[in-house]
Amino acid sequence: MNFQELLDHLIHDTLRVSLPGFMPELVLCATIVLMLLARLPAFGRRINTVWIALPGCLAALYFAAPWRLLPGLRESADFTAPIFTGMLVYDELTVFFRSLLLVFACLFLVFTRISGIPDREDSPDFYTLVLGGIVGMCLMASANHMVMVFLGVEMASVPSYALAGMLKGRRQSSEAALKYVVYGAGTAGVMLYGISLLAGALGSVHMPTMAMQLATLPAEALAERQTVLLMGGLMVMVGVAFKLSAVPFHFWCPDVFEGASAEVNAFLSVASKAAALALLARLALGFGFVGEPRTAQAPTAHSAAYRALEKRPLVVPQARDALPGRDAPDSDAPDSNVPDSGASPQNAVERLAPVRRFLVGLIGLLAAVTCTFGNLAAYNQTNMKRLLAYSTIAHAGYLMMPVAAAVALIGKDIELAEEAIASLAFYAGVYVFMNLGAFAIVAFLRNTIRSEEIADYGGLIHRSPGVAVALSLILFSLIGLPPLAGFPAKLIAFAYLVPSGLLSLLVIGGLNTALSLFYYLRVVKVMTLDPEPAGRLPASFSMWSPAGIYVAMITLPVIVLGVSFEPLNRWARLAADHLLS
Repeated sequence: MNFQELLDHLIHDTLRVSLPGFMPELVLCATIVLMLLARLPAFGRRINTVWIALPGCLAALYFAAPWRLLPGLRESADFTAPIFTGMLVYDELTVFFRSLLLVFACLFLVFTRISGIPDREDSPDFYTLVLGGIVGMCLMASANHMVMVFLGVEMASVPSYALAGMLKGRRQSSEAALKYVVYGAGTAGVMLYGISLLAGALGSVHMPTMAMQLATLPAEALAERQTVLLMGGLMVMVGVAFKLSAVPFHFWCPDVFEGASAEVNAFLSVASKAAALALLARLALGFGFVGEPRTAQAPTAHSAAYRALEKRPLVVPQARDALPGRDAPDSDAPDSNVPDSGASPQNAVERLAPVRRFLVGLIGLLAAVTCTFGNLAAYNQTNMKRLLAYSTIAHAGYLMMPVAAAVALIGKDIELAEEAIASLAFYAGVYVFMNLGAFAIVAFLRNTIRSEEIADYGGLIHRSPGVAVALSLILFSLIGLPPLAGFPAKLIAFAYLVPSGLLSLLVIGGLNTALSLFYYLRVVKVMTLDPEPAGRLPASFSMWSPAGIYVAMITLPVIVLGVSFEPLNRWARLAADHLLS
């Protein structure tokens, strides 16, 4: 291929394949630019930036096209497309998680407009950081290359550092932001070093190519690099665990949640965690499975540009220098990701069994320790935001369990492995409403009683029965009690631990669910049985107010998805339907 052919291919790949599949992120970037430009004229400063950010998020959601997962609207059974020369991947899981993030962004913008944080002066900066973080999280959900993994994590993290310190003049907020930055910088350095170790050992940073190199390395070469590969994998996991607030990389979480506003906490606990879970699934499955080489088809959903896209083969840059223990590639052969005839996908999957055992052990251990520590540490909390911080840590452990199950099931049943990832997607969808609802109520009560201490919620049932009932329902759902949405979410996620053989994780998950009853019910007990604290401001606001309507709107899915969860569950199953096949 000469330079002109290479340039023509690059232009074709960018304009006709990659950019249409990247439209939601492009729309968000255009919205960010528009919000910054709107500050320049005098009249633009009188406009609350949320009215620019919200239409931008809705437009991005339109281009994300979540309805593409529905069978009647799918033009092919498999529309997986590597975009930007394999740096990202556009597939059903990308569509699901990107749509989930954008739905959350729309709900979050409405929430912040009602709660009053940020004010008009800070809103351009606040919403620019929020949308910038969402762009990074979308990259995390679709990463197919270790450079994009690191770039996505950092694009999501850096705006979060600034958001944590948005409460100007409040010492706790500044301290929270500083702690977050210090921990984030350290984990970013460790993760980048881990990526460099893996790249040096495998000769590539493209995840499918790295998996194939792992599967085809001779035994003696693999033994030589085993320590480097293990250290690299552990270091990469440090960055993912930091985003998940998994133990022992959770230290930033309670302090940041207490110092930052409840609005920022909702953003960190929902959007950041959903993106990190998608990234964890990408990494775990990417290094534990090698499938048939794909002929990718670009997105074809709802626009003329999508319908005009053509099929083209995935081209993966290959390392030109031979590594010790591996034959050098034929310089006359075209670059391709097609494995040698001696390394069939089935053989590759079998040879990756040690990698999967390592991943299952690592993810399973982190999941068990994380949910146990989160639940135990939540017992003696007196601040509602710190309690919810430890709650998010515990739920990070629960959400990691189906990933471990999926990796364990790859060597046994591919369809069951896909269904395990679908259970993760379903849990993440339910988690959006549960945690956003909890932090929304905390923010609205803060505006009313000027306190976030649990003790100040005493007698809330008499002053604001609607809010007390809504918060109780959300807390019951976080426990996993029927008939609320948290029950099927946990039940489906835990169900795949049985065929995967991870019965110890199932027992730990069940015991931790029982343990969580006590600290969640303590909040309900304070609201319903304790007397009103002396000197507290009146804790009443009408359910017909904007805040009350929003609380009802967020609580309703928690109830509905508990009794009629099949539509979301089916959507999640369709999102993972062709992930490994």
